[in-house]
Amino acid sequence: MSVDDSEQEHTTRTLESGARVSSPRVLVAGASIAGPALAHWLRRRGAEVTVVERAPELRPGGQAVDARGVAKEVIGRMGLDAAVRAACTDTAGAHTVDANGQVLETFRADDDGGDGFIADIEILRGDLSQVLYDDTRDHTEYVFGDRIAELAQDADGVDVVLASGDRRRFDLVIGADGLHSELRAMVFGPHERFLRHLGHVLAFYSVPNEFGLDRWLLEYQDQESGRSALLRPIQDATRAMAMFYLPSTDFDVDYRDVAAQKRLLRERVADLAWLTPDILAHLDDTPDFYLDQVAQVVMDRWSNGRVVLLGDAAFSSSPMSGQGTGLALVGAYLLAGELAAAGWDPSTGFARYEARMRSFVEANQEIGRLNARSREVPGPDAEPRPDFTSEWFTELVGRAINGVELPDYAGVPDYAGVAESAAPARSS
Repeated sequence: MSVDDSEQEHTTRTLESGARVSSPRVLVAGASIAGPALAHWLRRRGAEVTVVERAPELRPGGQAVDARGVAKEVIGRMGLDAAVRAACTDTAGAHTVDANGQVLETFRADDDGGDGFIADIEILRGDLSQVLYDDTRDHTEYVFGDRIAELAQDADGVDVVLASGDRRRFDLVIGADGLHSELRAMVFGPHERFLRHLGHVLAFYSVPNEFGLDRWLLEYQDQESGRSALLRPIQDATRAMAMFYLPSTDFDVDYRDVAAQKRLLRERVADLAWLTPDILAHLDDTPDFYLDQVAQVVMDRWSNGRVVLLGDAAFSSSPMSGQGTGLALVGAYLLAGELAAAGWDPSTGFARYEARMRSFVEANQEIGRLNARSREVPGPDAEPRPDFTSEWFTELVGRAINGVELPDYAGVPDYAGVAESAAPARSS
């Protein structure tokens, strides 16, 4: 049988009702991590996938992200374990230090079987995005420099108008466009309904490695102000990633106004000790600055008709959880699997996806809230800091790392071994 014959043979699916449906056309908004990961699984289950990304190209760099527990299993099932590990930061561990650089505490990457504070799979967001894009680009249509401008759904599909003027119809639309998801605002309501600010701001940007970093992350925490400065190694040994955490209950800076963000950061950390002055010296010329509130997305449901959300757009657990990437990878696997198992019926597939993910998400969001609380400045009205040595916290961490089942989806199509027809990426 030729590849074309094989492709033709799999152009229909059977709904649980017995009705036959064509392989669905699916539009995914967002090409960071959740979007390309979902494209991988949707294509393997037989869907035709288009990914639209408002940025003109993949965004490099970014924060280091981790994969632990079941997320590592998903990477293995994707066949990407070697590619992901080859792009990892190869961080050996982390030291917390005082203002003079003296080590106070040490965490190793091999602690807790590689699922500890520093995971054994740790990779820059941009590098993981590149791995996922390279894996999917030959059988997924990528539309860069464009976005969904209008959307109207009916019982049979979704009509979409892109900002470029391109008009198309899809069977399903999936929002994987991050914390400030435009698709979520368009379909579910304004951001304020779903964003939960955890009282902190996170900033990071790359700097020259003039600090002698060699596979070890360094973190200085100022206990009186609740602020932190970090330096972490990346694959390029000539560079390092600088990060700042600072408490901020009055965050009011446009997340797209980089100049205003830099002014805010400089004002809030200029008097911070340790290596802060040397780190700030590179603020104006860094190529990849990022600053935003530390926030979670909390929603009663993640779907509306034929539209569903994934990753930070649906259930951001915040960087304080260390599990945002894991949630995106696991969610992509389950969403594609449940849709295919339901014969691409959105009401059934979306409901089962949410039922499998909900408690896993809630455990990780609780981790994020507890870690944010642990960084609060002590005061007369402050809640007691969490006891991270307690049995209940150990149980919570277990649920946050491994507390979700990954079905094998026996009987559901999986074209991992079938040569795919190429669909070249394009920009608009």
